[in-house]
Amino acid sequence: MKRKHKRLTFVAVGLGLLGLAAALFVSAIGDSVAFFHSPSDLANQGDLGDRRIRVGGLVEEGSIERGHGTEVRFRVTDLARSVPVVYVGILPDLFREGQGVVAQGRLRGGVFVAEEVLARHDETYMPPEVAEALKQAGTWQHMGQHMEAAGAASMPADGYQ
Repeated sequence: MKRKHKRLTFVAVGLGLLGLAAALFVSAIGDSVAFFHSPSDLANQGDLGDRRIRVGGLVEEGSIERGHGTEVRFRVTDLARSVPVVYVGILPDLFREGQGVVAQGRLRGGVFVAEEVLARHDETYMPPEVAEALKQAGTWQHMGQHMEAAGAASMPADGYQ
């Protein structure tokens, strides 16, 4: 083989291996990323397959049901739509009705099966993803009234501290 041919073969094999490594990296990252959705987004989208996602909003008033052991069923709402959630595990201390929440898991048969549930850490904090989803749904302006009705302090006008 000529020297030029060897060099070309070496470069081609190197580029092929680099492309394979990049494809594996993108595949691995894609499996671990969980995109955020509001309940309205989930209602408007079709089948999400078995993708891991996050859903956020408020725990709907009167929706918390305790099951056997550590199973809990509740609904997450953005005040326009709501999605049923089932979670098996210990909930955060701040979890309660009317509280901001972000759950991570998978949507199966119209029910969100949560693997992790996060509650906001005080009465004026709203996770940025939840605040943005509420703004897009057009329900953000009603949040202060909703929280006062739930017995919590009202939020700042922009939703952030």
